[in-house]
Amino acid sequence: QNPSVMAKPLDKYSIESLRTRKPQIGTISIGEEQEKTEEYSSNVFTFETEGKKVSGQLNLPAQQGAYPLIIMLRGYVPPDTYFTGEGSQRAGRYLASRGYITVSPDFLGFGESDEPSGDAMESRFQTYTTVLDLIASLPLISNTIQKEFPNGPRPELHRTGMWAHSNGGHIALTVLEATGAQYPTVLWAPVTKQFPYSVMYYMDESEDGGKSLRKIIAEFENNYNADNYSLTSYLDLIKAPIQLHQGTADEAVPVRWSDSFNFAMTEKSKELEYVVHDGEDHNFSKGGWDEVMKQSEEFYRARLAK
Repeated sequence: QNPSVMAKPLDKYSIESLRTRKPQIGTISIGEEQEKTEEYSSNVFTFETEGKKVSGQLNLPAQQGAYPLIIMLRGYVPPDTYFTGEGSQRAGRYLASRGYITVSPDFLGFGESDEPSGDAMESRFQTYTTVLDLIASLPLISNTIQKEFPNGPRPELHRTGMWAHSNGGHIALTVLEATGAQYPTVLWAPVTKQFPYSVMYYMDESEDGGKSLRKIIAEFENNYNADNYSLTSYLDLIKAPIQLHQGTADEAVPVRWSDSFNFAMTEKSKELEYVVHDGEDHNFSKGGWDEVMKQSEEFYRARLAK
């Protein structure tokens, strides 16, 4: 066999490979209750991806009934301060109190999850396979919820949506390309730039000024064509309706990124509703959070009706 065409370890994470990947799922369990109010309850849950356990947060409406389900993907949080649900919890509980079941994975290396790959690039790509396996696990999750809470809420999986913030948006868009799923998707300040620029942009935040990461990426680009791993190469594959929220004072995701993503999607006649919030920051914490959340929920309500 010609050595240049032999499979390399990270080939399986190219977007083309993810499109044909077989899910690798395992058991589901619902663990301790984190919070309970008159409107919702929050529990830790675990699922499996490629033989590894991943924990996450499950938010359930308090009332019995059939509800849509939202997959929630958070942005970057440092692992040492992370707790289950961080980055999506506030939005998840808001949605649960308004009649949505939400599931948000912690990802490998976070919460009660097993450790990711020791390879820095692979551990990044494992966020995609984790979400793909979470999606494949939804029927099992649904059964487990109904078994654990026989008189409680039950998910209607034909009404599934997705919510993602920041780097979670990068993951969500890649997953939409890999699956062709039509989940109505709300993106808050998503990272939409091509890979690996999407990673290198943040290098000045690391202690060594990005030195080790530059080396890892240079090595990756020596062995692989980065375009095959970049969501910007596969926008044609997106079939889901999207609502994108962006603050003009966002210091983590520049507004020009969302402007150009909106332009690219409009050029391709994709269904994208672009909402710009004047003076808002990366977390919409300058007074706009409630409005952004309300618009997000209205988007789901219109697209996930019975």
